[in-house]
Amino acid sequence: MSSATSTTSLPSGLAVLTTFPDVLFIPEIIFGGLVWILVASSRVPVPILQGWVMFVSVFCFVMSTTLLCLYICGAHGSSSSWVTLDIICQETAALFYLSAAVLEAYFTYSVSTLTDPVGTTIYRENIAAVVFAFVATLLYVIHKVCSLLRWKSS
Repeated sequence: MSSATSTTSLPSGLAVLTTFPDVLFIPEIIFGGLVWILVASSRVPVPILQGWVMFVSVFCFVMSTTLLCLYICGAHGSSSSWVTLDIICQETAALFYLSAAVLEAYFTYSVSTLTDPVGTTIYRENIAAVVFAFVATLLYVIHKVCSLLRWKSS
């Protein structure tokens, strides 16, 4: 009984930074911020593709930071509806980041033929953005699965 209780209760305060899957907020924010910085610093020859990647990275960065702050403040009050909210947010972020990572990979592949120094720099920045976007996708998927397990046990 006590193990079921500990898995269903949502942490608050700094305990958020020591419990799994809530500790995943930190790397999600870091890798999302890196995608945001890398895409913002590169040239944008195809605005519609990289505009979506920027939207996803900024949206997920703000969403994850907001959820983390709300958890630390204890705004959830150990309500089970917050577990559902967490699942919905993580699922949305995972789907958005998967689409953004695929689009960024497509864009990166399309600029891989540029041989001038500027083109090489754009290519390298976008390779890093693709890698970080796929890592962020994986982190959001892991967080979602663990949140689903938490929800199932509640």
